[in-house]
Amino acid sequence: MCVGMGFAYLGAFANPAPHHLPVAIVGSSRSAQLLAQSINDKSGGDLEVRTVGDRSAAVDQLRRQEIFGAYVVDARGGRGSSRGVGSSRGVGSSTGVAGADEATVGSAKPAPELLVATAGSDTSASVVQKIFSPIAAHQGAPLKVTDVAPPAEDDPTGQGIFFLLVAISIGSYASVAVIGGAGAVLPLRLRAVLAIGTSFVVSLIGTAFAGPVFHLVDHGLWGLWGMAWLYSAGILLIGTGLHTFLKRWTTLGVMALFVMLNFTSSGGIFRPEMQNGFFAALHSFWNGAGFVEGTRSHVYFDGYDRSRHLWTLALWLVVGLLTVGVAALAEKRRRTAEAEVVANAAAVAAAAVAATVPEPASRGTARSTQSARTDGEVGAGDGGSAEDEMGDEAEAEEETEEEMEEAVGV
Repeated sequence: MCVGMGFAYLGAFANPAPHHLPVAIVGSSRSAQLLAQSINDKSGGDLEVRTVGDRSAAVDQLRRQEIFGAYVVDARGGRGSSRGVGSSRGVGSSTGVAGADEATVGSAKPAPELLVATAGSDTSASVVQKIFSPIAAHQGAPLKVTDVAPPAEDDPTGQGIFFLLVAISIGSYASVAVIGGAGAVLPLRLRAVLAIGTSFVVSLIGTAFAGPVFHLVDHGLWGLWGMAWLYSAGILLIGTGLHTFLKRWTTLGVMALFVMLNFTSSGGIFRPEMQNGFFAALHSFWNGAGFVEGTRSHVYFDGYDRSRHLWTLALWLVVGLLTVGVAALAEKRRRTAEAEVVANAAAVAAAAVAATVPEPASRGTARSTQSARTDGEVGAGDGGSAEDEMGDEAEAEEETEEEMEEAVGV
């Protein structure tokens, strides 16, 4: 777990840097097009810069999370100078203006504005601000930052949803160990019912945390509860099914699936545009990303693209049901095989007893023969006595007892 968590968390979060992060330059003038082209040329693939005709169009794209920053060259509509952008990587640095050529378009001093949507990703908004602040400084004016989609008042960074994901995940995968271990003697269908019931409780706890306890969201709690239940039920059903195959390794398995790969690709801290290709790819279909992005869409972005994230959570729930179904077949085959082994062992034991224990008639014949032999010896005048006859009979019975004891394994 230590090695896995180290590789997962440090691999995902240790060196965040923009990878084709989409931003926009607002304006249709020649200066806006030159600025966009200059940034694209100098960023070396860190950014994807487009031009947007007007401010309202940029706001719409931000609210659809098609871009993560929009730079309005002159918020007052004036024309000014723009500078190219140099290349620099990392959250703490900016794709700045060092070494860029200045393209002077007019003499009016600009009033630049940067549009961001913090609810979509606070870290992405911070990176975009660090990118465009030097450009505004070279225009000789302070940069005005406008947040078109701010998070809840009690969640200023918007990362409370990620930590809500952590709480629901731990409640879910920790319950897998209890259901799989303590409930191992129960039929799998009953364990599946317990998993679904537990997911209901966990989702209610998560919704209480998000709403009345910490006020991470101020509306849409029922929708959030539905996504929390889908997310939790998927984890619990997958874990319950995997326990049939992994046994004591189930905890490590669910940790790898729903912590190491899940938290790191959820987009709760860094969006995929700020991560390497592996975790960015996981973000497109992993269940944690479905919950985080679905909740953001539901709470802050008017439900845009919410259905896609709901389908992601629903598909993970289906995977959980299929896992339980495969586990049920495996357990049924295992029980059948065990019953056959027990039946075969019983048959072998019965055959061994039948082969080693004499039949009653045979024992009677043996005793008659022994008695006749003894009588003959006495009648022949060999000097035998009644005591010898009784001793022979006792010895014969003792031998028979020993044979029976050996047959039953005593």
